[in-house]
Amino acid sequence: MDPQTAVKQYSMEEALIAKSVNRRKFLKFSGMTAASAALLIAGCDKDDKKPNQPRAVDLGSGDVGILNFAYALEQLEAAFYIQVLQSPFSGMTAVETSFLTDIRDHEIAHREFFKNAITAAAPTMVIGALEVDFSSINFGNRASVLEKAQAFEDLGVSAYDGAGYLLKNPTYLLLAGKIVSVEARHAALIRELLAVNSFLGDQVDANSVNISRTPAEVLAIADPFIKTNINASNLPTG
Repeated sequence: MDPQTAVKQYSMEEALIAKSVNRRKFLKFSGMTAASAALLIAGCDKDDKKPNQPRAVDLGSGDVGILNFAYALEQLEAAFYIQVLQSPFSGMTAVETSFLTDIRDHEIAHREFFKNAITAAAPTMVIGALEVDFSSINFGNRASVLEKAQAFEDLGVSAYDGAGYLLKNPTYLLLAGKIVSVEARHAALIRELLAVNSFLGDQVDANSVNISRTPAEVLAIADPFIKTNINASNLPTG
């Protein structure tokens, strides 16, 4: 797959992976039921396009907006790891392949959970597939791939930590807490693959609390890798 190709539909491999981590399996994994995953809050749907930008999405407002925000990030991470495994970097070991495959499957599971949960309860509010741009990443080079994986994982953890308090529904907060713990394990593992004993890195503050970022800060960092224009102006801020 060309790294610049838009992620508009599943590849055959991705479809098989997604099927293996279907909604029922992931709901069981996350400890949630279909009823508890129902969205209770509706938002608005706008089409705020940038010049020369063919597609745009509005994340919406309230809890549904935050869930769409998380869904967008999981789309980005899943697309990245799918590309990593489809074009392995030179010298990728069997252990690294195994680890990265597990992470890919986790990210696809997260992505599919958000998509299915939002679609089931508020089908008009779920955002579509994002178009990504990984042209700045050398997928044939180990350092390039792992450094970007570290950046994406650290960003994901800080995103969940920064957006969790904005959720009003405790069920959603519980889900975010479960997913962010998995993302943090990913981040630690990727750091260890890059350098032994670097699992913590620079992601905690002076009080040993993980760094958090607002949705606006997260989207600004992710923007170079997402072609789709994302309107996050209606997200809650406090």
